[in-house]
Amino acid sequence: MPITVREPFTGAWQTNQEISLDTALSNPTVFRCVSLISGDIAKTPLRLVHLDDDGIWTETSSPAFSPVLRKPNSYQTIGQFKETWMLSKLLYGNTYVLKARDQRGVVIALYVLDPTQVQVLVAPDGAVFYQLHRNDLAGVDQGGLAAPAKDIIHDRWNCAFHPLVGLSPLYACGGAATEGNLIQNASSEFFSKGGRPSGLLSAPTDVDQKTVDRLSATWHSLGPGKTAIVGFGMKYQDIGTSAVDSQLSEQLDGTVATIAGCFGVPISYVDSSKQPPYANSEATQLQYQSQCLQVHMTAMEDALDDGLALPTDLGTEFDTDALIWLDIATKTEAAQKAIGAGAMTPNEARFKYFGLGPVPGGDSCYLQQQMYSLEALSERDAMAPFTKPAPAPAAAPPTSSPSEEDVAAAVGALAEA
Repeated sequence: MPITVREPFTGAWQTNQEISLDTALSNPTVFRCVSLISGDIAKTPLRLVHLDDDGIWTETSSPAFSPVLRKPNSYQTIGQFKETWMLSKLLYGNTYVLKARDQRGVVIALYVLDPTQVQVLVAPDGAVFYQLHRNDLAGVDQGGLAAPAKDIIHDRWNCAFHPLVGLSPLYACGGAATEGNLIQNASSEFFSKGGRPSGLLSAPTDVDQKTVDRLSATWHSLGPGKTAIVGFGMKYQDIGTSAVDSQLSEQLDGTVATIAGCFGVPISYVDSSKQPPYANSEATQLQYQSQCLQVHMTAMEDALDDGLALPTDLGTEFDTDALIWLDIATKTEAAQKAIGAGAMTPNEARFKYFGLGPVPGGDSCYLQQQMYSLEALSERDAMAPFTKPAPAPAAAPPTSSPSEEDVAAAVGALAEA
């Protein structure tokens, strides 16, 4: 059923002017933003990582947690699961995931629920429950069940009014989406009538009503592109506004920029006519990743870590390298600099930039021989020939040679001893 996003004014629904989800999603820019974000997160690999003794997160596997991250449920792949998760969050501001456990209490399946069929309940003591409706795919065979918070993963954003209620960007850009749809509908109707504004036929003299009706029927029956022949000295005069005069293109561009800004998507990703220079394409991708995707990826990682009750040395992590595709020249240059700077081993660079396997002797970092550490240079400077020579000791004062009597006395003393 259609879900109302918001009323632009009181009583708008009575005149069919409410902003609903289905009409907002029919806007091409909204559809592109939602599809782009959910598709990019769906294609980004989600890994189970382990914190090693060096404080580095490395990919690992676990018999308790890896199966559900590879196949979350019986009818979805992990990519489809992440896409459904993001579609619910982008369109409704909330994603509800039901957890299924085995006898050990380990989560063995995850089901994304219809956000319109879930209601958050808060008990007087602050306990949170989620009222569920029937969902055969998720194994909920009856409605009205209240599931405790420990059985639900609730991912939400833009919680402006309540910490348990998220808001979709459509709350802010729903008006722009509706305006864009109205502009496109008006343009379609305008060009279906030949691309000319409305007009009137005027005669210099009075014409009876019967003749007016006959000429009007003849005029409208001709259709666009036909030539009408009328008498009575009649002339045609435009009374409508052309597309150029009404600046429809500029107004439509304004709605595109507003919608893209609310979703955090660069304008070049939704309007191919506004591509950035080639040299700045990577910068645009990094901006899109940091300002749009990162908040959703981090929130999903945190929600899964908490929902699966992972130990402190385990976690989930998106491999964002899959989002950036470099050309051969750029990849080669990046690999060469990383190896030359000692930041990567050749095998690490081969795998990261080219997807190639290891080679013998490629597991060591290399640096040029003439490069020294500051400590080594300090020790070198403290050694000769860099140190200043010590001053020569002062010469001892000259002594007089002993006399023959002194020598004889000394020899005698030694003989007696």
